[in-house]
Amino acid sequence: MNEPQSTGMNDPLPTSEPDDAPAPAKVDWAGEIRALALMLVAVLCFHSFVAKPFYIPSISMMPGLLVGDRLVVSKYPYGFNWSSVSFHLLPRGTWRLFGRTPEYGDIVIVVPRNRKEDLIKRVVARPGDRIAVVNGQIVLNGKPVPQEAQPPLELPVDANQPCEEETFPGLKGRAPSGRDVCELPVYRETLPNGASYLIIDHLDQSLDHMPEITIPDGYVFLMGDNRDHSADSREPLWGNGLGGPVPLYDIGGRAEFTTFSLNGSATWNPLSWWGSLRDGRAFASLRAEKAAGPAGR
Repeated sequence: MNEPQSTGMNDPLPTSEPDDAPAPAKVDWAGEIRALALMLVAVLCFHSFVAKPFYIPSISMMPGLLVGDRLVVSKYPYGFNWSSVSFHLLPRGTWRLFGRTPEYGDIVIVVPRNRKEDLIKRVVARPGDRIAVVNGQIVLNGKPVPQEAQPPLELPVDANQPCEEETFPGLKGRAPSGRDVCELPVYRETLPNGASYLIIDHLDQSLDHMPEITIPDGYVFLMGDNRDHSADSREPLWGNGLGGPVPLYDIGGRAEFTTFSLNGSATWNPLSWWGSLRDGRAFASLRAEKAAGPAGR
């Protein structure tokens, strides 16, 4: 007698996977952690030996650099030292590898010897130079560094550049367009190698007067382009300055170009980010212009 054939409609469902089903893949946590660690090491090496991003937090390098500027700093132009390593993971030291001396007019990153934060300043004197400041003008090796008055520079007022009265007294104005601007008195300063750039000098203050000193071997003298609001080599350490000439082993790189700039209006809302970008400040070179011939008089 034949058994009835099953239609499959009421057959019980299988209660387990077939024996030949593939096993669930296991996460190789050791491999994942190793890959992440290698990626972090690669980023650290790139930041320490090739280039890193930098943010301008102060007005000391106006008008060339504004609060909110983002830029790229190259790490290799002057060789490598303890301050080259990002996040200052190495202890301070006086060693240098493949060391070279910055040129006049270079914008460099420096770590003050009493602090750990990076500052950004311009090289205005090199080893062996004699430098003084007389009425706000650099006197280099007995010769005044030329400063040529330029038309006032009108910078738009924004959250990152408010042009406050206590900082820039009497300099806030209004452009014909109706926009508030900071009308900055600027001068074109030209160093002996022809490096030329704009500086701001609108006050007579103590840092405008400095007796002559000689820069030791292995040191450079640094100043901010905003001469009235820069704690630099003219300012003692207790005044948050650099305390005189700076050793080359405290210089960690050279500023190359801006990437973008924010006016301070951005919020956590992504829709505000595009509107906070400043016009005309993306990918601008930070290398000083070079005059046709050597400067000095």
